[in-house]
Amino acid sequence: MRARAVVRGRVQMVGFRAYVLHHAAGDGLHGTVRNQRDGTLEVTLEGPREAVENLIRLLHRGPSGAQVDRVDVEYQPASGELPPMRVTA
Repeated sequence: MRARAVVRGRVQMVGFRAYVLHHAAGDGLHGTVRNQRDGTLEVTLEGPREAVENLIRLLHRGPSGAQVDRVDVEYQPASGELPPMRVTA
């Protein structure tokens, strides 16, 4: 399963990217997480359905310093082309 999520709110400068990497570790997830210029956080991930759905649930909470206002999720067919979960520019 593949998903692209855009997390809105106070999601930059609060350790959100590290939070995503931490929770993705060991779940067989591949993809990227990055801050966007508009202040949002973009997460693209692919892996087993249960792991993807679990990480999407965690995005709604975020780390302790974050305030998540909204998470927009778009599900897509898996491509198998994403790298192991990492932060990109």
